[in-house]
Amino acid sequence: MKLNHKLNLYSFLASFPLLKKSYTAKIMLVAFLGTHIPLLTLLLSFVISNSYSLEMAIRVMLIALLATLAGTAATLYALHHLLKPVILTSATLQNYLNTKTLPELPTNFADEAGTLMADTSQTLYKLDELIHYISNYDDLTGLPNRDLFRDRLHKTLSQPENNQRFVAVFLLGIDDFTAMSHGLEHETTNLLLRAVAQRLSLCMTQTDILAYLSGDEFAIARIDIISFESVIKLSQMLLSTLSKPFSIEGKLIHITASIGITINGINECNSIDQLLQQAHIALYQAKQQGRSKYQFYSPEINAELQERITLENELYGALVRNEMLVYYQPLIDLHSGQITAMEALVRWQHPTLGLVSPAKFIPIAEANGLILPIGEWVLRTACAQNRAWQLAGFNPIRISVNLSARQFELPNLVEIVSQILEETGLQVSYLELEVTESFLMADMERSVKTLKQLRELGIWLALDDFGTGYSSLNYLKRFPVNMLKIDRSFVQDVTSNPDSAAVTNAIIALAKSLRLNITAEGVETQEQLDYLKMQGCDEGQGYYFSCPVPADIITPMLQKTSQQMEKIPA
Repeated sequence: MKLNHKLNLYSFLASFPLLKKSYTAKIMLVAFLGTHIPLLTLLLSFVISNSYSLEMAIRVMLIALLATLAGTAATLYALHHLLKPVILTSATLQNYLNTKTLPELPTNFADEAGTLMADTSQTLYKLDELIHYISNYDDLTGLPNRDLFRDRLHKTLSQPENNQRFVAVFLLGIDDFTAMSHGLEHETTNLLLRAVAQRLSLCMTQTDILAYLSGDEFAIARIDIISFESVIKLSQMLLSTLSKPFSIEGKLIHITASIGITINGINECNSIDQLLQQAHIALYQAKQQGRSKYQFYSPEINAELQERITLENELYGALVRNEMLVYYQPLIDLHSGQITAMEALVRWQHPTLGLVSPAKFIPIAEANGLILPIGEWVLRTACAQNRAWQLAGFNPIRISVNLSARQFELPNLVEIVSQILEETGLQVSYLELEVTESFLMADMERSVKTLKQLRELGIWLALDDFGTGYSSLNYLKRFPVNMLKIDRSFVQDVTSNPDSAAVTNAIIALAKSLRLNITAEGVETQEQLDYLKMQGCDEGQGYYFSCPVPADIITPMLQKTSQQMEKIPA
């Protein structure tokens, strides 16, 4: 239906200052003029006519004037009341905009004014529901948002009967979510978050409060905690629930989560924001411990977080200030005892703190993106150093460099590696790149494609920390890698723990069946070395041979290896 939007008369009347702000005044003026036109016409006819005496004319004029004034007053009075629906609707709309008070307009009239009031009332109720939903619920997951979570928890804690109860606040975050989401399409990530929300909802009781805060974080409040064991039980159930694979658009996606927990004790008056902050600090600590962990809040954790913030601020510019170093750790052929490769490991020489542990600053660099320039610098430095050793006459060896998840996701990774090899003059066969299975699993197709491109260049590829992730054998055979590296957690107690020995033996046997080289990390004792040699492991790496050291300390080791190689008859 086409509406007529011509508002000529309305616009004309609105141009007068006295009529501009009052719709009623416009109606009254039109009504007044309309009722007085007949009187003015009669007056004009009497003025120009000589048919009546002056006395008669005056009498008729007075009667007409009084009748017109009475009719005008009645008309204006009636119009004023007939305009009440429009005036009331306008006032209701203004009141809703100012106070968010819902209207009480009548809805039992069938004419246009009645329809206006009824439709306005219905529209405002729907609008209020929509505003309430938008303001209090997350559109992606359908769960309450942070504001509604805070409001509900505040109301719960404000009730007098809850003063004698323990309340636990859980903050749950998906492990490596940033790296994983970079490897997934945006819509797939959204579907995954929605599926996570649905699973968490199934673990809730009627009194629990579940909310989606942002990113990968969900908040849960459980009221009236009976015991700390019940808190642990709920944490374990949540982690177990999320560890089962998700089927998203025909793909199986594996995730793990970590949980930070804080408990508001009896008669404690922590604000909701304080509880969330404490849970967030505990979550950070849980993620530092590895995958699928939960951690309770403590002041000590808060101190560690403050240290992290300080390190993050100082990490910016560390590369420009030449505070970054590359240390090297040899990989040894377990049968010949010769150095076959060097792993390049980044170190941070802080001007006041000294040598900062990579376990502290690498996760920070991963989180804020600084790992990209740092990783590229390490790769370039390591390749240049290996080429320098070759030019010095030492026997050529591989240089092994770790790729971070963010580096592996770069669309031009292959081009960057090729450019660095060209700049440094290092042959591709002397470069080994280490990747971890966890970030390869985020997007299998893209991971396999990137690995194949790197392999086609002639670069060695090693699967680092093998055995600690969740890739299946079916996935492993698709990865075009040259080498598996057994994680140090298995090597550490391989001679004392039958389970670690069994895993180590299985990995070695698997590598041999797939024609892959095998390197054991974390070799620290002669017993470990003897066991690995007996099982047929190819290479070893660890403090038993050498800790990571600067290049000038590695040089004598390479010289010794070269001299020993020269003594071996051809």
